[in-house]
Amino acid sequence: MLDGTQLASVEDIECSTSSQRFAMNASRPLTEELLAEIGRAFNSRDTDRIMSHFADDCTFFMASGPEPVGRRVHGKAAVHKVLADRFKVIPDMNWAIDYEYVAGNRAVSVWRVTGHAADGTVLNYQGCDLWEFRDGYVLNKDTYWKIVRPD
Repeated sequence: MLDGTQLASVEDIECSTSSQRFAMNASRPLTEELLAEIGRAFNSRDTDRIMSHFADDCTFFMASGPEPVGRRVHGKAAVHKVLADRFKVIPDMNWAIDYEYVAGNRAVSVWRVTGHAADGTVLNYQGCDLWEFRDGYVLNKDTYWKIVRPD
């Protein structure tokens, strides 16, 4: 307990998100179960739950956008806002995992995303995420998906 004259160390600081509490510097191993939990968090569309798995300095490279990498969204607050805005437009967005694997501090998820956007667009795409983790928290999430069009 701090008496006001001491500086708090990182170990003394805790963050609270929805129903979860975690130490800011807590390191955890990257496992297939952790990846599955992150997937469950995304399917819950609870942005606080999702962001509890991301590092403060995370970057989300969205599948499309004005840059060659799609749209680069940097920082936990910015990623939180982008996801919250997306779930307002596509409230039933859901990812069905085809397969995932973990290799060191990186992982790959291949999935099919479905949902119905407010403008009537129906999502039904195969895609993947290339993940990079630091201390068990998402540092980079790079998303790709197939473009479906009549040829």
